[in-house]
Amino acid sequence: MEYQLHKNFIKSYRKFSNKLQKAVKEKLILFCSNPFLKDLNNHSLTGKYQGYRSINITGDYRAIYKEKTENYVIFVLLGTHSQLY
Repeated sequence: MEYQLHKNFIKSYRKFSNKLQKAVKEKLILFCSNPFLKDLNNHSLTGKYQGYRSINITGDYRAIYKEKTENYVIFVLLGTHSQLY
């Protein structure tokens, strides 16, 4: 699986602590190996994010992405559950 990081995702990522940035990197590596690992809790979204999917980074942090092709996605948003939804 290949991915691209949207500028909004990168902007949020840069504000995170080193510990949280490390967690994001680890989850993206897991995502590339298998996007539907149980630890990622990969699920589709509804409402204003219809057509997007979300994965868990930590207990409260999520990464939202959009599938472009079967093997290519763009991660668009990163933040806490309350910030994103």
